[in-house]
Amino acid sequence: MMRQDQSLFPYSIIGVCVLVAVTVGCRHHAETSAPPPLSVTIMHPVEKPVTENLDLTGTVAASLSVNLVARISGYLESVNFKDGDFVEKDQLLFVIEPKPYEEQVALNEATLIQAQAEYDRQVKLFNQKDISKSDLDKQLSLRDQAQTQVDIAKINLGYTRVTAPFAGRIGRRQVDPGNLVGVGSATTIAKLEQMTPIYVNFNLNERDALHLREMMQKAGIALKSPVGKAPILVGLNNEEGYPHEGILDFADNEISASTGTIALRAIFENKDKALFPGLFARVRIPLGQPQPMLVIPNSAIGNDQEGDYVFVVEANDIVARRSIVKGSLALDGRAIRSGLTPTDRVVVNGLLNARPGTKVLPIESNIQPIKP
Repeated sequence: MMRQDQSLFPYSIIGVCVLVAVTVGCRHHAETSAPPPLSVTIMHPVEKPVTENLDLTGTVAASLSVNLVARISGYLESVNFKDGDFVEKDQLLFVIEPKPYEEQVALNEATLIQAQAEYDRQVKLFNQKDISKSDLDKQLSLRDQAQTQVDIAKINLGYTRVTAPFAGRIGRRQVDPGNLVGVGSATTIAKLEQMTPIYVNFNLNERDALHLREMMQKAGIALKSPVGKAPILVGLNNEEGYPHEGILDFADNEISASTGTIALRAIFENKDKALFPGLFARVRIPLGQPQPMLVIPNSAIGNDQEGDYVFVVEANDIVARRSIVKGSLALDGRAIRSGLTPTDRVVVNGLLNARPGTKVLPIESNIQPIKP
């Protein structure tokens, strides 16, 4: 038995050595397989002259709008426009059968002639002391009432011809010829809207309103009279840039407590009639002269509940979140009002690899922004 145990001893030593070698090898392999830092592309903000703008969204509205109605009862004799036409001021638009109202004028004029003749006769009698002053005054009242009836009949006759109160674009007709209109209440025939000039309505939030006030002060525009002076630019969704230029026409006298915005309105000549009511428009308010600002690619900017931010790589190659205040769009990026310095290393590519607090491998961008 002793000889058998001694013969197994060398094999036990060998097994232990193999187990230790395998364990050490696995630990060494685990230590050497740690992943390297993920790479991100960075660039420094570039300073360049940028004109500050406020970019908003507005809606186009007619400067004048009226519902054309039948103010008297009668049959609609004719409609003298095509749906959607541009019409001129005082252009005849529709006619209500005038014959009954012409007859009413003739009848009242005959009554007036009779009343006038009777009054003239009683004047002579009064001068002869044959009637009293009260009798003469009574006849004078009857003559004046007859005159009033003539005037009313002529007004009603004028209502049979409806003309455009201003030049503009008319909508589709609501009533066809031959229908009875104006019975019981006014009947709307069509709607007319003035398009030259035309309005664009928009709202400004409290923060931008205060910033606009500050920039107006710097530009020397009197805060008590910005209306009629502040330039406003507008572009439609299918247009490049902001080709329509107007001026601020109206500013409300308070910020709404429910929305936190103030209502503003701009007016445009609209000679080409490119703007028409109901369109959404891109509104831009220039804020003074170009000022030096830092510019970064717009794609590097993120947004969450805390506001706008970018990722920067700090000196130890650790990613950090940096809150910023955006400015206007520049030629090749977005201007930054505050939150960055020219030496910051902003992550512009590989944003999925940039998590705050993690170490990364920063790579300088080979796309250089346009120099000022």
